[in-house]
Amino acid sequence: MAKTIQAIRGMNDCLPSNTPTWQFVESRIRQLVNSYHYQEIRTPIVESTDLFKRSVGEATDIVEKEMYVFEDRNGDSLALRPEGTACAVRAGNQHGLLYNQQRRLWYMGPMFRHERPQKGRYRQFHQFGAEAFGYQGPDIDIEMILMGARLWKSFGISDKVELQINSLGNAEARANYKKVLVEFLSAHIESLDEDSKRRLDTNPLRILDSKDKNTQEILVNAPKLIDHLDTESAEHFSILCERLDALGIEYTVNPSLVRGLDYYNRTVFEWVTSLLGSQGTICAGGRYDGLVQQLGGRETPAVGFAMGIERLVLLVESLEIDVGESDAQVYVTALGTAAELKAQELTELMREHFSFLKVQTHCGGGNFKKQLKKADASGAMLAIIIGESEAQSGSFGLKWLRKDLPQETVTEQELLEVLAEVS
Repeated sequence: MAKTIQAIRGMNDCLPSNTPTWQFVESRIRQLVNSYHYQEIRTPIVESTDLFKRSVGEATDIVEKEMYVFEDRNGDSLALRPEGTACAVRAGNQHGLLYNQQRRLWYMGPMFRHERPQKGRYRQFHQFGAEAFGYQGPDIDIEMILMGARLWKSFGISDKVELQINSLGNAEARANYKKVLVEFLSAHIESLDEDSKRRLDTNPLRILDSKDKNTQEILVNAPKLIDHLDTESAEHFSILCERLDALGIEYTVNPSLVRGLDYYNRTVFEWVTSLLGSQGTICAGGRYDGLVQQLGGRETPAVGFAMGIERLVLLVESLEIDVGESDAQVYVTALGTAAELKAQELTELMREHFSFLKVQTHCGGGNFKKQLKKADASGAMLAIIIGESEAQSGSFGLKWLRKDLPQETVTEQELLEVLAEVS
């Protein structure tokens, strides 16, 4: 017997029992972006490795440890995309969508990072992201935050999530702050965890996000980036906070929030929850005003966010949110050649009249007792019964499977009227 082939570790199948929740989450996302008039963009799964080295940063964990990188037959270095923002910027530059224009874009699809698989964090994962280009002020930052708030409201989980915000200032302010931070941390270098010691030379801001307990205790007394902002960034952040207050959006200023990618500046934010354990961040984003130019385009202000679909699905499942009916609604049984043909004609007629009706036609033969047993197992609310006599007369048996009502015989028109009431 041949050895059974398994899925690659960290790359999971989505089975029929899970897809209704995924479809629920994805449909709410599509409703959201349509209501804000964002346009969908779809980019390749495979991109040039250099795209992510130049955008995400060579000293980040993603580039150093997590990217799936390979050479193609031409010897070019390619990578499975680990995130979507750089891809959207590359496409915008390549096709002339960004310069001297304003764009609101969104995407949804698989991303890839080679990290230790755990609940809510997989090697192939799916992200929804929104990106806005050409908008300089804090009003678009606020819109991004409002989009998240509206999505949580549509899920009924507004009270289960928390918004955290911070400002990273401009490049010069961050460079000056890094010197102050490195000087402070160097005085405590013996107490830092190994990752933080390494980052002290390569990416000191990421130390602020360390999960090590000892390092976090040291950081309590560390200088705060928000106290070293340039004047324009400080004003930008002040307006952001004032408007969030006016709109009734609750938030916490988290001075340790820096995000893990090099391209961020000014506003950064995360939506977090305590319901998913260590994987509590369900949405994260911020401004990246220098990235378009960094990837070969003209100077263009930009802001965006991304959400992990797997984590949203886990959240919906953990709260047992009703994701809608997934069972069949009508199950059509048939016995005999003429009856089977009539059943397929009838089911196509029902689908033509009621496009959202879930109709399952019995296939594979068997007597009526076996067919009705399968009809009941399908979860359908009613079964249509067609034998040879029904096929000739044009009438059908109608049996309610979830109601205590007697079986009845109906015409084709009467059946359509019944379906109009229940669909």
